[in-house]
Amino acid sequence: MIEGIWPWVAFNALVMGLLALDLGVFHRKAHAVSAREAGAWSAIWVSLSLLFCLGVYRLAGPQAGTEWLTGYLIEKSLSVDNIFVFVLIFAAFRVPAIYQHRVLFWGILGALIMRALMILGGVLLLERFGWVIYVFGALLILTGIRMAFESEKEFDVEAGLGVRLARRLFPVTPTFHGARFFVREHGVLAATPLFVALMVVEVTDLIFAVDSIPAIFAVTRDPFIVYTSNVFAILGLRSLYFLLAGVVDRFHLLKFGLAAILVFVGGKMLLSDVAHVPTTVSLGVIAALLTASVVASLAIPPKDDVAPEPAPDPAPE
Repeated sequence: MIEGIWPWVAFNALVMGLLALDLGVFHRKAHAVSAREAGAWSAIWVSLSLLFCLGVYRLAGPQAGTEWLTGYLIEKSLSVDNIFVFVLIFAAFRVPAIYQHRVLFWGILGALIMRALMILGGVLLLERFGWVIYVFGALLILTGIRMAFESEKEFDVEAGLGVRLARRLFPVTPTFHGARFFVREHGVLAATPLFVALMVVEVTDLIFAVDSIPAIFAVTRDPFIVYTSNVFAILGLRSLYFLLAGVVDRFHLLKFGLAAILVFVGGKMLLSDVAHVPTTVSLGVIAALLTASVVASLAIPPKDDVAPEPAPDPAPE
């Protein structure tokens, strides 16, 4: 266990500094994020994550370092599923590319706060009621099965909780007002469609967190490892979105890999009192499932992309 208040203070100060640097320096001026820029930022966030993992390894030992890396890989792989939904959200609201980074920045900042509260609640539940681990395991298995067999659905904007919540709190303008979330119209504070999109992003992450956060408790009960691995996975989600948004449809088999990961982790939870699966084995299984689903997606084209067989030549008269 990583104990004491100072690791928490130092980590959160680091995160606030990185976010301030991101928004105040590198993205102070709104612009459409190119694939090249997104690739560079993705490399930066992954490098920072691995450096932090190395720090955990050196300070808390090999077991803690392996747990951190496994938890990070779980959260990172499951966060890819968010990208599919972000693409649908921005398309549904017709959010200009120039403002998408702003929505994701504030959306992820809100997600960090919500996830911190959920992780704290999860830790307290597990400490007080040990049997909750079986509830988490069953939830993950059911989610994995549903993910594997669920067909793709259209994203219904009007039926979303985020839209209903935003419209209940504020009147909504019919058009965008630049990068602003709120404007005053006729003396009344009104939300713009950009704010509504932000609310949908927040609710979406909350729904995904219900699945992803219990998964990491199969690896470790250390709240510091759970929290920090979650934060680094989420911090890199923005750049990963801009990197993969244009090609996300090519990873059509990824959901089966993610489903298998959820079932594996859920099964590990349910069998935690019967069999102990070493963290290194969990890390290898998760990495193998994720890699296999990505490779299969690239090797096997979607059914819609398969070229039709040529029609036979007409029989001679």
